[in-house]
Amino acid sequence: MLSSRDNMESEKSDISENCDPNSVPSAEKTAQPTEELDCENAKKPNKAEIKTIDECMETELGKVNEERVDFKVVFNKSKYDITFGWDKTIKELKLHLEDIIGVVQNAQKIMIKGMAKDEMTLRTAGIISGCKVMVVGSKMNDILAVTSVKQQFAADEKSLGSTSTKEPLCEQKIHRKVLDKGVPPDAMPGILGTKEPLPPVPLSGMLNKHGGKVRLTFKLELDQVWVGTKERTEKLALTSIKGITSEPIKGHEQYHIMALQLGPTDASRYWIYWVPAQYLDAIKEAILDKWQLF
Repeated sequence: MLSSRDNMESEKSDISENCDPNSVPSAEKTAQPTEELDCENAKKPNKAEIKTIDECMETELGKVNEERVDFKVVFNKSKYDITFGWDKTIKELKLHLEDIIGVVQNAQKIMIKGMAKDEMTLRTAGIISGCKVMVVGSKMNDILAVTSVKQQFAADEKSLGSTSTKEPLCEQKIHRKVLDKGVPPDAMPGILGTKEPLPPVPLSGMLNKHGGKVRLTFKLELDQVWVGTKERTEKLALTSIKGITSEPIKGHEQYHIMALQLGPTDASRYWIYWVPAQYLDAIKEAILDKWQLF
């Protein structure tokens, strides 16, 4: 009689003899083709995808490494703490400020030792940590109100122009009585054929229609220009000035006669004499340029 151990060994032997070694693939033989198939079918990134990934990484690294500057923006007597990229442009800063101060980008003027140009970076414009930056501009409702007034003024001017004289201003009797006194001894030097930004000090040494001394102080952070005489200082809102008339003084073309239009008629003009020619465009830009887009 066979022992149970002998029976088990006999069964194992029978199974080994009856089993076809080629009928059941081993795990080792089965896994290999699967691994090879996965490698062949795996999606390889194309050059465009690799480039996109690289650009994204560069963009993210740029954001991390971007040099930023902290400063204050002053608008309508309110102050705002701003942190912005030092190498971003003034135009980008204006867009950033739209929602903060409620003034559209094209109606903003950034003042840093004069008006900063859109293409300048904050660095080249002179913005440094802790400095104050003045923003001049008006909100859309104010712009629309002034535009309506200016259109009415233009219509009134057209009507007046049909009856007004073509005689040069400097030859009209009303102006001759001031001009015949000659250039004031304390007049600021006039320069012909050049344009300069507004100086950091008031424009002085000019005369009004009574022959009295007059000076102009531009308070752009308040949207005002102060017209000062010996007797008093008149603080005019820039939006109250509907237009500017000017003309070179014959024989002294480096100076101009200039009038601030405060109403619809000739009687509403505030005349100023011996305005240096190089500042005329800057004066017009400071007062009127914000409305030209509209």
